[in-house]
Amino acid sequence: MIAAASLIAAGATAQDTQLPGSQAQSNWGTMVTETEGGHLIGNPEAEGKLVEFMSYTCSHCADFARTGDGAIKLLYVPTGKVSYEIRHLIRDPIDLTVALAAQCGDAQKFPGNHEALILKHGEWMAKARTVTQAQMARWQFGSFGSRAQAIASDLDFYEIMESRGYGRSELDQCLTDTDKAKAIAEQSQADVEAYGLRGTPTFMMGGEVLDAHDWPALQPHLDAFFRSPSQN
Repeated sequence: MIAAASLIAAGATAQDTQLPGSQAQSNWGTMVTETEGGHLIGNPEAEGKLVEFMSYTCSHCADFARTGDGAIKLLYVPTGKVSYEIRHLIRDPIDLTVALAAQCGDAQKFPGNHEALILKHGEWMAKARTVTQAQMARWQFGSFGSRAQAIASDLDFYEIMESRGYGRSELDQCLTDTDKAKAIAEQSQADVEAYGLRGTPTFMMGGEVLDAHDWPALQPHLDAFFRSPSQN
């Protein structure tokens, strides 16, 4: 895990599920709250608080976005009994650049931004693996803002975010926000230290880290929560 200082300094991822209980409130699935650590989708007072610690450069996280993300938001969150919070674990400068793009704009835009970026993971990571020496130099030298802009340009983040309605100047404001970048990186490091996180994706519920790193392993934990006596 790269510490915040090294990232900021000028530089050299469904099966159908029957959900028991009360009727869903239709707006829970569209409610987004910015938290101290990330973005929470659903009822902020939900008894079941699911947290995903994810990295945009993690292929397993991209796999989860394609398999479990939609199931959680369509089947569990609308009941108001489960909230789904996404937090970033920053592993490298690409990760931080994508996180800045995902968090660009108000909180309500985050889920759509997050989905647009993570579902294109395979395409932009393929480009990242074949960067030239000249491109790498642009990623490593100069101000933080210029480096983030170079990464965004080379990996087509501007095009992805344009499909979300962002103009280049608007995205540039977010990519060059050094204070925001520092806050994201510091929160990532704080989460690693607080919860002893070792990889991504990692899931936490009820304040406990779960032994689950993909949707087939995570779904039984959610179903067990709905089967518990307090949920009937």
